[in-house]
Amino acid sequence: MEIGMHAVDFSWAKSEVEYGPAFKEAAIIAEQSGVTLLTFMDHYYQMEFMAPHTEPMMEGYTSLGYLAGVTSKINLGLLVTGVTYRHPGLLAKIVTTLDVLSQGRAMLGIGAAWYEREHMGLGVPFPAISERFERLEETLQICLQMWSNNDGAFESKHFKLAETVCYPKPVTQPHPKILIGGSGEKKTLKLVAKYADACNLFSVGKDELGRKLDILKKHCQDNNRDYESIEKTCTFMGNPLDDKDNFLAQLDELRSVGIDRVIIRFVGNPAVFAQEFADSLITRVLTI
Repeated sequence: MEIGMHAVDFSWAKSEVEYGPAFKEAAIIAEQSGVTLLTFMDHYYQMEFMAPHTEPMMEGYTSLGYLAGVTSKINLGLLVTGVTYRHPGLLAKIVTTLDVLSQGRAMLGIGAAWYEREHMGLGVPFPAISERFERLEETLQICLQMWSNNDGAFESKHFKLAETVCYPKPVTQPHPKILIGGSGEKKTLKLVAKYADACNLFSVGKDELGRKLDILKKHCQDNNRDYESIEKTCTFMGNPLDDKDNFLAQLDELRSVGIDRVIIRFVGNPAVFAQEFADSLITRVLTI
């Protein structure tokens, strides 16, 4: 089983100067121990179901750019970029730059966005969900065109680009991995089947995950897409260090329904968490 580590909590630091060294150390420990993916949230405000919205929140791509410079193997991405946060052309340039500077380790994680308060707070347009899904599909199309040999115009319902120029091209060919986050059965999983290299679901139990993956498989059949070519990832919501045996048992169940990679969340100081996970769990995890 492959493991990713995900940064969602930034309230542990007593001073702003702690963030850089702690995440640097965590990334190095994770990479050396066998963790294959490092991700950050992509939000302006902390999510209110986790903590007050005024708690610290780091900008995702800046954070990944910093960590690209202190690592050499681990893959890097956001879990996930809200489609409303950046214009599609700018998003493609940002991910391309991360891919070039990391020598081919960037991933585009993307979803339809949902957190209205942060949009209203910083003056970012937040259209209805139907429009956000339209923009999501158009953004995927724009990124794929910018990563192709077609530098021509792109015009859709919501976006108009006179030239889809993107140089340098990504190191990863034909393009950085695209991961779509979310488990919506009618829209999200259909977009996964049509455009994505990976999906990300929540750990909601073996039976429900299996049902979601069966729906994805049906969408793949409808789109003449090889289901096996899509990486299936799952976000584990608990703290694996609380009950290690239970965590390993859950990983085994997730593997049995077809999950390829489980993404766990840093709890507290990321360097401390990464070290304890490396010392007590990673060897057992990698045998599942």
